[in-house]
Amino acid sequence: MKYFAKLGLNSKVVGITHVRDIDAPTEKAGIDYLTKLHNYPFWVQGSKDGSIRKNASMVGATYDEEKDAFILKQPFPSWSLNENCVWEAPVARPEDGVNRGWNEETTSWKKTT
Repeated sequence: MKYFAKLGLNSKVVGITHVRDIDAPTEKAGIDYLTKLHNYPFWVQGSKDGSIRKNASMVGATYDEEKDAFILKQPFPSWSLNENCVWEAPVARPEDGVNRGWNEETTSWKKTT
């Protein structure tokens, strides 16, 4: 089974569908199959686990053609996109076993209960 993201305006993922391997032996064949089936031309192959195009293809993500990656919604304004197309906080999360959440106002990790 292959997964394809339906792209809307600004390459935003607006839907996910799956296609049998026999109907999509290649990405191009899968796109041709879906285009014919749905009379809609904007598809790109993705995956549920991020093994294709750096991140999972999911509704609300954006496909960046230049980076050939699905980019998830930026969680906080202070976070930046790294070379693997994953959002990173400006400060590393402490690895001390304590439950923490991001505080955008102080741009720091705070203990949560």
